[in-house]
Formats: sequence, C-alpha cells, structure tokens
Amino acid sequence: MITIEQLRTAIEQRIEVYNNNDFPLNKRNVITCALLDSLNHVLAQRITSPFAIPRQNISAMDGYAIAHHSDVSKDSCITIIGESQAGRAYLGEIKAGQGVRIFTGAVVPSACDTVIMQENTNFAEIKNSIDKSKPYSIVLSKTANIDANIRKQGEEIQQAEEVLSLGKRINPADISLLANLGLSHVQVFKPLTVGLLATGDELVPVGAELTHLAQIYNSNTPTLKSLLSALPITINDYGIIPDDLAQTTASVAKAMGECDVLVSTAGVSVGDYDFLTTVIERLGQINHYKVAMKPGKPFVFGELCQAGSKPVLFFGLPGNPLATVVGALQFIIPALWQLSGVSVSQQPMQLTLKATAKNDIRKSPGRTDFQRGLLSQNECGVYQVECFSQQDSHRIKQLSLANCFIVLDQDSAHVNSGDTVTVQPFPWLHC
Repeated sequence: MITIEQLRTAIEQRIEVYNNNDFPLNKRNVITCALLDSLNHVLAQRITSPFAIPRQNISAMDGYAIAHHSDVSKDSCITIIGESQAGRAYLGEIKAGQGVRIFTGAVVPSACDTVIMQENTNFAEIKNSIDKSKPYSIVLSKTANIDANIRKQGEEIQQAEEVLSLGKRINPADISLLANLGLSHVQVFKPLTVGLLATGDELVPVGAELTHLAQIYNSNTPTLKSLLSALPITINDYGIIPDDLAQTTASVAKAMGECDVLVSTAGVSVGDYDFLTTVIERLGQINHYKVAMKPGKPFVFGELCQAGSKPVLFFGLPGNPLATVVGALQFIIPALWQLSGVSVSQQPMQLTLKATAKNDIRKSPGRTDFQRGLLSQNECGVYQVECFSQQDSHRIKQLSLANCFIVLDQDSAHVNSGDTVTVQPFPWLHC
C-alpha cells in the first residue's frame, strides 16, 4: 500500500503530464458561456479591461469637491455653486474658492482636486437653511489635504490591463469583476465528460422496487453526482453493471469512447466477482492499487488506452458509501479540478482545523483513518470534536449525522480525550 500523500502526488504528477501532453488546454474545445452560467468553469481567454476603473475621478465620501487653488485651511470659506450626484455629474465651470456638493460615487469635476468630508465643515449647522437652487457658503472646521477622498481614474484597473488569466477558475468574486466590466459572456473550456458506473448484482436503481432481501439501492451514483455537482463537467451515467466479465468489459469499452474520465464504485476488491480491475488491466493499466487509509483501502487509479486516442483516466472506488465519500473528497474532486485546467492553488480549499477531542478515539496504527465526528465550539471559541462510538464504514445514518471527518494519521494509535486532533469539516457545511 502507498500512503495518501504518495497517491495524491502520483495523481497530480500524472495529470500534469496529461494536461501538457495527452490533452493540453490549447487543444481543447472552447464554448461561449453566459456570465451567470460561467461559475466554476475555466477561462479559455485572457480578460482585459475595456476601460479604466474607476472610469473618472470619483468621490469616496459625502461632502464637497473643491476647485484647484482654493484655500482649504481651517476656517476658510468656500462658495458652493452646484451638486454632483452618482449618475449625474456637475458640468458647469468652477473657479478657485468655489466647490460643489458631492456624494459618494459621484464624478469629481475636472476643475476640483479635493473632496472635503461634510463632517469637517459646518454642514450640520446650516443644512436646514440651505437653498440648493442658489450658491451658499460653507466653512471648513479642519484643514483639508489636497487629493483627499478621491478615487483616481484607473487607480484600480488601467484600460487594457489583464484582470483574469487563461485557465482561471471563475468564482463569485470573478463574476462581480466581469459584471463590473460589462461582460455578459465569456469563453470557457468545454467541460470534461466524466462517466459514472456502479457494479454489483445486488444493486437496484433508486426508485425501483426491491424484490428480495439480497438487494440494496445504488446510493453511490447519486452521492457522486451531488459531490461533483460544482465541477465544470458533464456526467454520463452508465447505470448499474452486473457482476459479469463480458458486460463489465462492454460497459467500460463504451465509456472509453465517450468519456475523458471514468469513475466506478465497487468491483475493485479481490472477490471472485470483482471484475473491474481485470477489465482495466486488459483495456489499459493500473497505476496504483490500495492506499493506506480507512475506509477506502482498495482505491484504484489507472487509465484506459485506445490506439490513437488520449488516455481515459480511471478512478475505482470501493462499494461502501462512506468509502465513496472519502475517496471522492480526498482524491477524485481535486483530480477533476486539476484535469479541468485549474492549478492546485486555485482549487476550492479542503479546510482543516485543529480541535480538542471530547472523548477517547480508538485506532490502530498502519492507515490514515477518517472517522466521523461532531465539530463544535465551546464558550471560549475553542474547537472541540466528539467522535461517534461506532465507526463501521456501512453506517450511512451516522455519516448524515456527522459534520466532519476526524483525520488520524497513519502512525497514530488511540487518542485520549483532551488530545488535539485534525478535523476536516464537510465541505457542504461551509461553502
């Protein structure tokens, strides 16, 4: 068995070669995507700003824009001759000693070089007597600084400046930026096609009737679809494959011709009816099999190869639901982001915290253990976690009740109450 870290590194290195040689970004198809549909897609173009931001000098405060060469020392008097609002700029002439009432976000007239906060004038004393249709005077209660309270034209973004790079994963902040630039559509890479298949004579599709006691519902495919829902991918569902070598071979061969990645659940152990590893070896190769983690030890990373075609990367998960979740979170989701062209630094964070164990935790050395727990904070804000007493990998209700994994490293043994442990909150609870 290899360690979790070794498997992660092996997957990252193989995908780096895949992205550079087997299926480089510059050879991938590009689609035009509406701005609101582009979230989590990968940019296939450099985004440059069509104009400067701010487009003009803008007031950062409510107050008064004062003309060049005016006396802005304490107790000086300024004649206010107009008003500049957001969306309605003052266009008249302004001379030294004059100014205009201005509001946050409004254009600063070109003749003005200072905005004085209304709090630094006698505005509060005279506001009820001001007739906006006529000039009126204000008195400065504090000396102003030239250029104060002005957001300069282009101080954030220059016209034609690159603001988003090719290969950037589009996040909500990027949507805000693109909207501010007036871009309603962007070019993104066509989503990868990911095939999902489940194996096992005992499996029945959700919604169908269980006709005898040996049957169970296929929960892994819906689970994977929900876990992968934020990724820029298209999913092909190949359904449930019975424990039959010929049918398994035919289904995998079909997926090879239609997918970029294939993810399976069950059929990768060493049982007499586990045929997937045999099929993968016949149609391609297994790069790594078995990882030192619990649950999910029989994790397969391989690839399917057709002459003249790019490899189809393969991830084989065990059949129990908990191992499916652990394997998807630890390996498959980061791999799919990387395959989509997103650098490791731009991928969604896998948040980890340090917490105090509220009870004793049983563990044997030899494998990294992902145990279900309940993470909370005490009255002092310190994170603490309670481990469920039963950690069998088939306990699906327990997974639903938990809000985190307690990650116990490979060489660790039993944990005592009060010890510090590493915790991974479930991503669906902090997104």
